[in-house]
Amino acid sequence: MDKLKSVLSGEETRRDDRTILESVNEASTLGWGTRVKGFIACFVIGAACTILGVCVLFLPRIGLILFIVFYTFGNICALCSTMFLMGPLKQLKRMCDKTRALATTIMITCLVLTLCAAFWWKNFGLALLFVILQVLSFTWYSLSYIPFVRDAILRLLAMCMK
Repeated sequence: MDKLKSVLSGEETRRDDRTILESVNEASTLGWGTRVKGFIACFVIGAACTILGVCVLFLPRIGLILFIVFYTFGNICALCSTMFLMGPLKQLKRMCDKTRALATTIMITCLVLTLCAAFWWKNFGLALLFVILQVLSFTWYSLSYIPFVRDAILRLLAMCMK
């Protein structure tokens, strides 16, 4: 029935001209209350996974693998939680802004390399290094949303280095 309505109203021809990102953005027209609930749920899942990852770190044999999986999944959930507030298209555009592009690239690269180091390469020292880089890059990325904080931190580090 919906297909018939779209054909009769002429919307079908307009739908063919849309890009994938426009389709995703259109599908994400949630009400504000639903967006906040989605943000909270996704963020809590991410935080719980991160905490759970730290808790299982000291289990013999599988603790490090579980830590890497839970910690990385927690970071992905926390990153995706903000998509509920802004919408996926706006979030992706903001992630690619010139002030965040490098931090976003490093953060996503570290997420992928952490899992590669743990599962394919089986190099846990390298995986822990990538986890540390995840923390630093995610923090640097998050600070980019607060005006002038990254500049202040760079100035503080420059003063400490003198």
